[in-house]
Amino acid sequence: MSIYLRTIHRIITLTILCAFAFGFISPEKVTVEWLTPITHDFGDIQKEVPVFHEFKFKNIGSDPMLISNVRPACGCTATEWAETPILPDSTSTISIEFDARDEGYFKKLIKVYFQGQRKGYKLYIEGYVEI
Repeated sequence: MSIYLRTIHRIITLTILCAFAFGFISPEKVTVEWLTPITHDFGDIQKEVPVFHEFKFKNIGSDPMLISNVRPACGCTATEWAETPILPDSTSTISIEFDARDEGYFKKLIKVYFQGQRKGYKLYIEGYVEI
């Protein structure tokens, strides 16, 4: 067999082995149950008057979990969360403060990342800032 054919054969074999191996990797376990809706509507609010909301969740997994980061989509949203592990069957909250700078409708994304999970959970706040 020529070097070219051996190389092609090896590439195909490695590709098949990798695809087979990835089939055995289990997807990330969902261990969070949101106890409040993942979208909160503030309704009509005043410009530059902060509003607050708490998203509540429960660890439904068998291991303690830790929030590694909470990322709001803009600087008008501040977040606060517990930096201690959340034990199985325990609840915790993520506090959101929104300070509107512009009038009109808004919908903001907040991503929550738990340790050991690559994909963030998406939370939303929305409402209407009165003129």
